[in-house]
Amino acid sequence: MKLTDRWYSDRLQQEVSIARWGHFGTPVLIFPTAGGDCEEIERFHVIDALSDLIDAGRIKVYSCDSVAGRAWVEGDGSDKHRAWVQNQFHQFVLHELVPGIRNDCHSPDIGVIAAGASIGAFNALAVTCRFPEVFTKALCLSGTYDLTRFLTNGGMPQDFYYSSPVHFLPGLDGATLDALRGRFVLFASGQGRAEDIGQSWRAADVLGKKGIPNRVDAWGEEWPHDWPTWRTMLPKYLGELA
Repeated sequence: MKLTDRWYSDRLQQEVSIARWGHFGTPVLIFPTAGGDCEEIERFHVIDALSDLIDAGRIKVYSCDSVAGRAWVEGDGSDKHRAWVQNQFHQFVLHELVPGIRNDCHSPDIGVIAAGASIGAFNALAVTCRFPEVFTKALCLSGTYDLTRFLTNGGMPQDFYYSSPVHFLPGLDGATLDALRGRFVLFASGQGRAEDIGQSWRAADVLGKKGIPNRVDAWGEEWPHDWPTWRTMLPKYLGELA
């Protein structure tokens, strides 16, 4: 059921691994957490949790290495370099990964659902807001949506600004915003250990002020920032969205 691939990306100047589970259904791109690889969601039993949806042919799940997330958490190079990696990662998704997904689905224009937890939620939100011609919905779990805490020099590189929805959306106008108003973003967060649901409310407020449909679901204090929470959330919400 699993298919893996790996290729060198000129945009990222490194090799990136990709994994796929399933044969039919709506394509869902699940971004890893900060340091994760393309098979992280299998090791943490997310694929098992999604097996009913996968086996029923409702979804095909894809994932890739967290190239930009690793750059942030490992402090790789300068702020400018890490912001460049983040922007290039999104360009890799649009220009390399999505065409591969569409080819695998035998459909040149099929829409993709973006999903992820923690920094994976940031990437799911970002690619949907940047590329609404491709991504139809975003499922953002326990997200960290403002990455300025990773900046060390006090400024904001241009690549960072254009990669960060909470920063570029307030000034967005034109065709991209028009397309985004036809998309949907679902934020979900627990309120237990290490969770910060305020991040979700703040991001939702930015979207709401631009007329972008979204919803915040607050889970209780028994739901921590951890895989058991996300294994419960993902099948529930993908059953709703796919």
